[in-house]
Amino acid sequence: MLSIACLIMKPLRIFIMRLLIISIFFLMTLPSFAQLQPVKSGVFHWNDLEAKSNGDRQGRAILEGVSPHFEYLEMHATTQAVGAQASVAHANENMEELIIVKEGVMKVTIDGMSSILGTNGVISLMPQQMHSMQNVGDKPLTYYVIRYRSKKPMKLERGIASGGSLMINSDSLVFKPNDNGGSRAYFDRATAMCERLEMHVTTLTKIGPSHEPHAHDETEIILMISGETAMHIDGVEYTATAGDFYFVESQLFHGIRNTSDQSCSYFAFKWK
Repeated sequence: MLSIACLIMKPLRIFIMRLLIISIFFLMTLPSFAQLQPVKSGVFHWNDLEAKSNGDRQGRAILEGVSPHFEYLEMHATTQAVGAQASVAHANENMEELIIVKEGVMKVTIDGMSSILGTNGVISLMPQQMHSMQNVGDKPLTYYVIRYRSKKPMKLERGIASGGSLMINSDSLVFKPNDNGGSRAYFDRATAMCERLEMHVTTLTKIGPSHEPHAHDETEIILMISGETAMHIDGVEYTATAGDFYFVESQLFHGIRNTSDQSCSYFAFKWK
C-alpha cells in the first residue's frame, strides 16, 4: 500500500512544483504587462490633486505615463513646511528633471553649488548630478517636479555643451512687451534627453488669444501662474486658473486665450 501511495504522490508533487514555478514566473513578469499608458491631452486642475502628508512635507501625484518622445514621464508637486529638512540629496542615473517653484523660497544645491530661487524660479537638471531642495523662506515652499527619460539614447555631452544644469530666477530675465502683453524667455536649447527643450512665460493683458491656433511636433505643457484662460485642444475646449495646467500632445491643433478682463500669466514649455 505504501508503494502505491508513493507512486500516486510522486506525479502529484511534480504537478504542484510545475504549477508553483509557473506561478512564480507569472508574478515576476507581471510588471512587464502593466505598461505605462500615453498621457492624454487635456487639463489637470490643482484642486483635484490629492495631498498626502509625510512629516514636514506634502506630496501630490499629478501624472505618469509616456509621450511621443519620452519612454517615461512623471510629474508631481511637493510642499515643504517652514523649517523642513532639505530633501535627501540624490542623483538620477538616466533621467532629467525640470523643477518649477510654485510659491515660496527654495535653496537648491546641485553637485555642491547652491542657489536661492523664488516664485517662478526654474531648475533644468541634467542626469547624474547630486541635488537637493530646501525651504529657506518664512512660508511653505511648493514646487513642481517633472521627470523624464527619452526614447532616444541619453547624450550627456550634448547637455553639457548646452550649458549643463541651469538654475534661473524669474526676475533675472528680461520682459519683452508685445501687443498682447509680453513674455520672458527662460531657455531654448538641447539637453541630455531632448533635441529641443524650450520654456518661456507669457503674460496676456487683455481678453483674447495669445496667437493663432497651431500645431507642432513638440509635446507642450501650459502651466498657469495667474488669471483665467480657456484652451482648445484638438477641437475640445478646457479652462484653467492658477496652479492648473494643460497638456498638449504632439501634432495636435491648439490655442489659448485670456477669458478675463484681468491679466493672466502662464509657463509654456515644450520638448522633442
